[in-house]
Amino acid sequence: MEVQIKAIHFDISEKLVAFVNKKIEKLTRRYDFISDAEVNLRLVKPETAMNKEAGIKLSVPGSPDLFASKTADSFEEAIDESLEALEPQLEKAKGKKGI
Repeated sequence: MEVQIKAIHFDISEKLVAFVNKKIEKLTRRYDFISDAEVNLRLVKPETAMNKEAGIKLSVPGSPDLFASKTADSFEEAIDESLEALEPQLEKAKGKKGI
C-alpha cells in the first residue's frame, strides 16, 4: 500500500512522518482492503489555536474514496480525529464487501 503525505504551508518533520505512517499502518492491518492513503497536512492561517488541519483520503477498490478532515491544536490530534471519523466509513465499506 502506498501512503502519500503532503505538507501545505510548512516543512514536515521526520517525527510527524513516522507518526502518520504508524497510524496508517495500524489502520491497514485492521482493514486490509485499503489500497492507498493520501494525507494532507495544512497549517491554517492566521496562526491561532486550532490551526492544524489533517485531511485523510483512503482508496478502497469497488467503493468511492473515503475522506475525513479535522482541525485541532496539533497535527497528531487532528490525524487521530480524522482516523476516528473514517472508522464508520470503513466499517460500512467492509460490510458492503462482505469481508
